[in-house]
Amino acid sequence: MTAREQPALMRPVLAAGALLALLGVMAGAFGAHGLRTLVDTRGLEVFQTAVTYQIYHSFALVLVAMLAGMGLSRRLLKWAAGFYLTGILLFCGSLYLLVLTDLRWPGPVTPAGGICFMVGWGILVAAALRRESSSGGA
Repeated sequence: MTAREQPALMRPVLAAGALLALLGVMAGAFGAHGLRTLVDTRGLEVFQTAVTYQIYHSFALVLVAMLAGMGLSRRLLKWAAGFYLTGILLFCGSLYLLVLTDLRWPGPVTPAGGICFMVGWGILVAAALRRESSSGGA
């Protein structure tokens, strides 16, 4: 696989990161303007936490896509991206559900999403320390 082909494999990760960042900005605007009269101060804080983590990890997805062109392990980058995506769904999604609905079951899901974020960052560390093999298979 050529160096030009490698980044193309990460286009879906880049698109997901950009889309989730867009949705995070939209959610932030909704939280700042639409939720003020609907939820209490604590609810607004929780919603803002979800937005913040969504934006950070959307940027992490964009970063992972960009790093694909630096010769890092595609396999590890894909795993990191998967954990970031799962973290956004579990951590941010559960916080959004807690604030916007009367459901309480999502509460215990939130820490699992946080763990996914940490695992994703750990895998990115491993990818940074391990170079892609010359055969392109790592």
